[in-house]
Amino acid sequence: MENGGFILVYDEDGRAEEVDLVMLAEKATPKHVYKLRRDAGGLICVALHPKIWTRWGLPFLHDVFSFSSRKYDVLSSLTPDDIPYDSRSAFSLTVNHRKTYTGITDNDRALTISELGRMGRETMEKPERDWKSILGRAFRSPGHIHLLLAAEGLLRERRGHTELTVALAESVGLPPVMVLCEMLDGETGRALSLRDARRYAEEHGLPMLRGEEIADVWERKHEG
Repeated sequence: MENGGFILVYDEDGRAEEVDLVMLAEKATPKHVYKLRRDAGGLICVALHPKIWTRWGLPFLHDVFSFSSRKYDVLSSLTPDDIPYDSRSAFSLTVNHRKTYTGITDNDRALTISELGRMGRETMEKPERDWKSILGRAFRSPGHIHLLLAAEGLLRERRGHTELTVALAESVGLPPVMVLCEMLDGETGRALSLRDARRYAEEHGLPMLRGEEIADVWERKHEG
């Protein structure tokens, strides 16, 4: 991952049961974005470590909706209280970098993603800076990149792709800002099966990790 390579991550049996194509956000280029939308096909998102998103002052989207429902009561009826695989969502705001045009092209999304990664790394290195102001000067919302907020307890609290990928980066000493995209199957209309994801990984020479493997490494690191 350190050199901009992809990995595949499967969450776990009995959860979403999906495989995401994943890489370090800071290393994203237009070619990476093209590969994400061509080979994976799901929603392109950036997952953030809690030490980053708390310093940026980011809210969970369901909290924004809850607060705004005082004025827009329709939001109360849209409460995500029936997610079949989890108790809550990791979604936050959507953003574009201020130097993008529409924000949707491969070039624009690569800029947004890589700058999120760079800023996340710098946030970990220099936490004392005014990151809320810095974020606002660099990005606008709404945009075309979905931000995902990892649970503050990471894998002790939640084991979604958001937490798994951030925990993986943290465990190997890399900046914990990851871009991820669900792998879909155009023939079945469903998520790509674990078997087909394994085949893809083998054909492209990419490592594939299961959630429990990541959790084991992360937990052993934190126990030590």
